[in-house]
Amino acid sequence: MKLRHFLEVDDLTPAELAAVLDASEQPATPVLAGQGVALIFEKPSLRTRNSSEMAVVQLGGHPAYITDAETGLDRRESAVDVCRTLQGYYSIIAARVFEHSKLTNMVSVATVPIINLLSDEAHPVQALADLLTIRQHCGPVEGLKLAWLGDFTNVARSLTIGSMMLGAHMTVGCPDGYGPSSADFDRFSALEQFGGSFSVTNDAHAAVTGVDVVNTDAWYSMGQETEAELRKPIMTPYRVDANLLSHAKPEAIFLHCLPAHRGDEATSDVLDGPQSRIWRQAHNRMHTMKGLFTWLCA
Repeated sequence: MKLRHFLEVDDLTPAELAAVLDASEQPATPVLAGQGVALIFEKPSLRTRNSSEMAVVQLGGHPAYITDAETGLDRRESAVDVCRTLQGYYSIIAARVFEHSKLTNMVSVATVPIINLLSDEAHPVQALADLLTIRQHCGPVEGLKLAWLGDFTNVARSLTIGSMMLGAHMTVGCPDGYGPSSADFDRFSALEQFGGSFSVTNDAHAAVTGVDVVNTDAWYSMGQETEAELRKPIMTPYRVDANLLSHAKPEAIFLHCLPAHRGDEATSDVLDGPQSRIWRQAHNRMHTMKGLFTWLCA
């Protein structure tokens, strides 16, 4: 069997992505019985840690939470040597890291699957939960219109890739300097073969008009706290409030990967409102991890 890794959503084909989402809605089977999964965390986490641990448990395996103090990737010990050690104990290695290069270095020597639990470039396991939530509430992803507002983060990149692979249309509303890179545009252009499309605008109202899904993220991520005051006035026009959300379809849903800075990127009446699916989205983190682990083990 060919060894497979999951560092970004397009490590899968569209058919494989659909299969992972399908597996996420099936009853858990003990595909990890008698096996362990190493969960390396350079950065702390609420949803990623707990969803991953419980997914492993429900599949009959043993999750091992490993902190940065124990690995010190590329400081105490190289990421390559950490991988070579842990793959002698565990059937899967999953890591939440600052630099994406640490994951690619692991892949270069890996004899077990490597999963990206978040890096500075991508958050593919979050995109899986987003796509499952969209599919559950909107039906087939193909042909849907999605909007992303604010900073084009690693989460936005992974969701754009996944939604385009399934034939959706993504519009990003963001200020100048906070949008996709030229490399992103090249990557997204290649994904248009699957029926999806991609566009960028500075106009938040135009971005959300007539869409099925409105998505956003924190204006500043972990490690960017010193930029908070700089970013707030730039990002304020992209805040999702009731007025902005009203430009989407009446049946549109609102998503946020959390944690949310209430009153910044989204108001509480939206986060807690009838169109919000943020808690289903958060809970789907566990179900899609089960689906991913099951698919890798198959």
